[in-house]
Amino acid sequence: MEPVTLTTDRLVLRTVGPQDTDAVYAACQDPDIQRWTTIPSPYLPEHARGFTEQMAPDGWANGSMFTFGVFLTTGELAGMLSITSRSLGTGEIGFWAAKEHRGNGYITEAAVTAARWAFTRMSIDRVEWRAEVGNRPSRAVAERAGFLIEGTLRSALNNKGVLRDCWVGSLLPSDLGLSSTTPYLPVPG
Repeated sequence: MEPVTLTTDRLVLRTVGPQDTDAVYAACQDPDIQRWTTIPSPYLPEHARGFTEQMAPDGWANGSMFTFGVFLTTGELAGMLSITSRSLGTGEIGFWAAKEHRGNGYITEAAVTAARWAFTRMSIDRVEWRAEVGNRPSRAVAERAGFLIEGTLRSALNNKGVLRDCWVGSLLPSDLGLSSTTPYLPVPG
């Protein structure tokens, strides 16, 4: 699939490429990003190059992962977001915010925008969010974006070779006032 660009009044969500390698590398020096995400630690220049020049473009090309750099309209990198195909009709969202841009609602706005795109253009009927238990900023973004926190999965997240418990939540098309591509029959009661 060819990469798409999504816009809001404040943001441009677009694929990343070699021109973004230095900004990705700089942002990923943040200890909180290295602690709470599955990026390598220490995060080296070759990791940023591999991400912007191979991993992100390959994900779009083979339809396995749709990565968006979250940029301010000024062009500055505010964060990163991806939706990874997990199973038929289900994608998993992941994101991080550059330290200097936290607390402005950019990632929440990007998450809603990307989910809306996935629901309307990708035949996705469920977007899952997972984060290691304790990652309260990620959980706050997910909740503000409308995700329903469904529970805790024991030993379900492998971060740098250590299994950790994680929270899991979901966003459905109906949560954003959209129709599902597949009928949904919720449990009564």
